[in-house]
Amino acid sequence: MLKMNGTWWRRGSLAVLLVALAVGIKMYFFPATVANNYITAAVVKGDIETTVLATGTVKAFKQVDVGAQVSGQIKTLKVQLGQEVKKGDVIAEIDARTQKNTLLTQEAQLANYNAALTAKQASLVKAQLDFTRQATMLKEGASSKENYDAAQASLKVAQADVVQAQAQIKQAKLSADSARLTLSYTQVIAPTDGVVVTIAVEEGQTVNAVQSTPTIVTLAQLDKVTVRAEISEGDVTKVKAGMPAYFTILGDSVKRYETTLASVDPGPVSQSDNTSASSSTSTAIYYYGQLHVPNPERTLRADMTTNVSIILDQAKQVLMVPSTALGEKNNKGQYRVQVLDKDKKASERWVTVGLNNNVNAQVVDGLTEGEQVVVSQVTAATSSASKKTMGGGPPMGM
Repeated sequence: MLKMNGTWWRRGSLAVLLVALAVGIKMYFFPATVANNYITAAVVKGDIETTVLATGTVKAFKQVDVGAQVSGQIKTLKVQLGQEVKKGDVIAEIDARTQKNTLLTQEAQLANYNAALTAKQASLVKAQLDFTRQATMLKEGASSKENYDAAQASLKVAQADVVQAQAQIKQAKLSADSARLTLSYTQVIAPTDGVVVTIAVEEGQTVNAVQSTPTIVTLAQLDKVTVRAEISEGDVTKVKAGMPAYFTILGDSVKRYETTLASVDPGPVSQSDNTSASSSTSTAIYYYGQLHVPNPERTLRADMTTNVSIILDQAKQVLMVPSTALGEKNNKGQYRVQVLDKDKKASERWVTVGLNNNVNAQVVDGLTEGEQVVVSQVTAATSSASKKTMGGGPPMGM
């Protein structure tokens, strides 16, 4: 009896082992197919726009370097960095002793010429009287022709002397006016309203205006700024003046500064990117686009970096799907899209698309709000390769 029970036990174990082996072989070489898992997105309404992106730099709307027009020592500086000044305010004073002496010299010369003119006018009067007397005497036969000619020559000389003196006075007046103007230059005046953004000199410093105009301060109008956006060669043909635009700054990427593209420079700005590793030079071509924006709170500062978006086209509150949901395109310009029904089954549909910024696409026709479109799908079937990677194989003991 014990022998029979042992035989049945061995036979039962062998049967279980054969069944397990068969199941293992089937799972290893003939894995079961599992349904696809879909990643979907809803068809929603929203705003969409296509843009040209550019990097820009904030510049003052108007900036002026105020320089010294005369040489000399800076006697006093009347402004400080960041100070607001009005047109006509005194910015600095230069030691004016040399210019004052020059003006006094020119004024003395002018007085001398005026005195000379008075004397020559008196000589002219005398010469005119002599000539008149000689003319009368010659007519009456009381004088000779020689005396008459001499009186006439003296008159012409006296007239020429007066003209010469008048010219000298005119020249002296011009010299005096120039000296007076040069003296006024010792006070450096603000040519426009603005904020002092740089001060290039210090009190006591000597400036030389002979060869070039030395800069004293730089004034900038900051209540309005200009953003110079570098538009790439590939995008510049898409944009034009008047297009809406906006930008953000690095310090506040949330706030958008709305404006318009004021102009695009006709000439390019070349920027060379030298790569030492490859010993080659590639040149990127950019065109500056100008954007003006009010800056009453002075939040925007000179040379800030901006991220600029120039809007090519836009649509508000339209149906949208992710661009990755779009499949192949047919000859009618429609895109193939997979749509899930209520039973989670996917069906294909052709849709008409409007704007597409490669993130979202506007749905013009073919879908309704709330429908679920397939963005991607994940197949959960187990492959033999994945089993080998994870260490799977036939049951042990064989």
